[in-house]
Amino acid sequence: MGIDPDGEGEAIATLVRYTPADAPVATQAVLFVHGFTDYFFQEHLAEHMSAQGYAFYALDLRKCGRSRRPGQTPHYVSDLSLYDVELDRSLRVIREQTGLPVLMMGHSTGGLVLSLWMHRLHAAGRTRAEGVTGLVLNSPWFDLQGPSYYRSLGTPLINTIGRLSGLAKLPLGSISTYGESLHHTKSGEWDYNLDWKPLAGFPVHAGWLRAVRRGHARLHQGLDIGVPALILRSKVTRFMSKYGPAADVADVVLDVRQIQRWSGCLGTRTNIVPIEGARHDVFLSAERPRTRAFDELDSWLRWLPTSPEAGA
Repeated sequence: MGIDPDGEGEAIATLVRYTPADAPVATQAVLFVHGFTDYFFQEHLAEHMSAQGYAFYALDLRKCGRSRRPGQTPHYVSDLSLYDVELDRSLRVIREQTGLPVLMMGHSTGGLVLSLWMHRLHAAGRTRAEGVTGLVLNSPWFDLQGPSYYRSLGTPLINTIGRLSGLAKLPLGSISTYGESLHHTKSGEWDYNLDWKPLAGFPVHAGWLRAVRRGHARLHQGLDIGVPALILRSKVTRFMSKYGPAADVADVVLDVRQIQRWSGCLGTRTNIVPIEGARHDVFLSAERPRTRAFDELDSWLRWLPTSPEAGA
């Protein structure tokens, strides 16, 4: 995608496609976008969507997962709108390859990135023209978690440090609770590349967090994404410095009350569904809440074509 505007070499993104030999004929397509300290590895999600008649694609954003090159700072961007390049190009590739309407799906920070991008897409009159039909968000990051002074006093400080020294690492500590609840070498059932998704996460840099906080501020002013949205989240949050069984049945990353509060800012018909016993990534939950999350998703997908707000 050309030279990285943040000065870290060539910007590269990776579009992954699920192509099973026995897939049913697709009538829709879907593009999945991951969150921070993440990349696409949820093959069971691709299998499920394929079985529902979706041609499945996932995007590893620049400097993330398959896309990161030597010398690049993991996940670093100084402005979330820089991701528009790979999102626009991915949408174009999917439409060229399939000719089908496209559902967008995002997790955590990817949910924020997609919401802002879709607002810009709709403002430019491109949503219907490019066949975007809806948005599914899995625990989207819609505000800064933690005490209120993080948001009131902390945000101006983050903005200043991020503007002057974007690559400065913030002293937030290293907590592996979520990673240990997921990975099969610890207490979880999932296998993924720990170089691309470390148990304790990647360091948080001031310029990146500044970009996220600016994204939060824009969201809080109100967006118009132009299509219906489904938001899936855990029912409860439990912030834990060490792993324990409670981490397997709650969101230990984000405050679900903030997700609930700000989801109405998407500007169109929005369904918010709390999932009892779900993790931060609801589709990486234990079997029972995971099944409930897929059931809720499938029910909403059956409804989506009947909605007058659907983009195509």
